[in-house]
Amino acid sequence: MFRFKQFSVDQTGCAMKINTDGVLLGAMAGESQPLSVLDIGSGTGVIALMLAQRFTDAVIDAVEIDEQAATTAKGNFSKSPFDSRLTLYANGFEQFFKDYPEKRYDLIISNPPFYIKSLQSPGIKTNLAKHAADGFFEKLISIVAMHLAEQGTSWLILPVDTADLVKNLAVHHKLHLQKIITVHSFKDDAAHREILAFGKNDVHVITNKFVIYDEPKVYTETYQEVLKDFLTIF
Repeated sequence: MFRFKQFSVDQTGCAMKINTDGVLLGAMAGESQPLSVLDIGSGTGVIALMLAQRFTDAVIDAVEIDEQAATTAKGNFSKSPFDSRLTLYANGFEQFFKDYPEKRYDLIISNPPFYIKSLQSPGIKTNLAKHAADGFFEKLISIVAMHLAEQGTSWLILPVDTADLVKNLAVHHKLHLQKIITVHSFKDDAAHREILAFGKNDVHVITNKFVIYDEPKVYTETYQEVLKDFLTIF
């Protein structure tokens, strides 16, 4: 059980546990006040819960293909103060949109599997959570483009090489890169993740640098500020 300031997250049966990628995306993604949100690959449900805390008027759908993880996420939703605004669908995103083709969202968010064509990790659940099959991101970006509201944004967190692939796919599907947040462990380190925001409007791309540590085990003030409403250590 991982306890946040306003909710708790049971991680039973979830291959991908709560990690820095997820909490950063949940704390930073989205701007203004989206009213409709979709979390693709919800896992434990932590990102959806963080968004429900941040955006108090938002109705949030979460899709999770792994049956056990979906059950766990649904339980986490039901025990949270935001249960009435959260719905879990135990499906992949492709089947979800076959069932609900009319849905459009102000914010679509995902912390997706990202190890493309790499050595598969042991265990079916871990494979599902961490490894993207051929064509996964092509399908993801094409569906995001179809179901994003005209003024909506889609936010992803990815390793740098995968981010480059996704940027190219977005161009093909007429999604415009609007914001890049490069994530660094220490200020002089190369970026190991990029948080990307896409939308249908062609605007000037904003680029920010985000550093996690001042020194080993000492978080930067920026990191503490971003997560102070969520993590009990701040």
